[in-house]
Amino acid sequence: MEKPKALLLTEGMHGMISQVEGMAKALNAIYTHKIVRLNFPWGLVPPKYTPISQIILKDKIYLTEDEDPDLIISCGRKSVIPSIILKKQNPKIFTIHIQNPKVNSKNFDLIIAPEHDNLNGANVISSKGAIHYITESEIKKAKNYLINKIKNKKIVSLILGGPNKYYRFDSSQLIKIFNKVKSSFIKEGYKIIVIPSMRTPKTIIDLAVKEFKEDGYVLNSIDKQAYLSSFQMATYIIVTCDSTSMISEAAISGKPIFIAHMKNKKNNYRFKKFYELFKTMGITRDLGEKVEVWDYKKFNEAERIASLINNKVKLWNL
Repeated sequence: MEKPKALLLTEGMHGMISQVEGMAKALNAIYTHKIVRLNFPWGLVPPKYTPISQIILKDKIYLTEDEDPDLIISCGRKSVIPSIILKKQNPKIFTIHIQNPKVNSKNFDLIIAPEHDNLNGANVISSKGAIHYITESEIKKAKNYLINKIKNKKIVSLILGGPNKYYRFDSSQLIKIFNKVKSSFIKEGYKIIVIPSMRTPKTIIDLAVKEFKEDGYVLNSIDKQAYLSSFQMATYIIVTCDSTSMISEAAISGKPIFIAHMKNKKNNYRFKKFYELFKTMGITRDLGEKVEVWDYKKFNEAERIASLINNKVKLWNL
């Protein structure tokens, strides 16, 4: 059977790319990725008030014969209208949107929305956490990538996110997190691997270097192989609370995960529902709680949801 061809649409942010690529991989699809950019003011306007027209796009999107996809997988607010436009151009394309599109769900063949969004419908699949593109085989292959950077039997990995509309991610908040890491892990003989993300401010990376210069290894650039290697090497993983995507990615490791909480600057109700879900599932605890080993089944929503999709519809036979 030929692999299905997928067109991925996102705004280019890491969390979104991880979700659409993760879904495409799980569906065993060959994929191409287009970044969506909207003309002013449409990037500021909710999708339900946006015209379904190429006029909103900085870069017009048309389907050529060479890229005639079997499915479109979109993620993020700005990709909603482009997906609808392309579906109108070719109704045979199966469209999947990840996250709540904030428009009538009938505009898509399938919507995959986080459980904490409380979105329901005949064509809605609820995900527990974020879909992502990390696989177990990739983690195993990256095992020795950081082997020469840090040698210790007891290792804790700290994955740093960055500021968003819910969390400031300022130095005072990170100092509190670093101090908790020192008291819970460094004092107990652990060495640390600090992994920044694309959103991590340089000032925070520099702060981590200063705070942990004698205690392990701080990566000062974006490196996916180091990110994966840190999962494999760690006894425990700590992830800052600002990213449900990174917490979900860490859960594929099967390692105990501590969430490093920060003070929120606006209502983070959806985040709280996610934290409670993962805690109930036995995946996470809060940084500062007792350090002990616990087990849970390695968690990969992309594979589970791909199985549900395959049982519902044979995408490549449409």
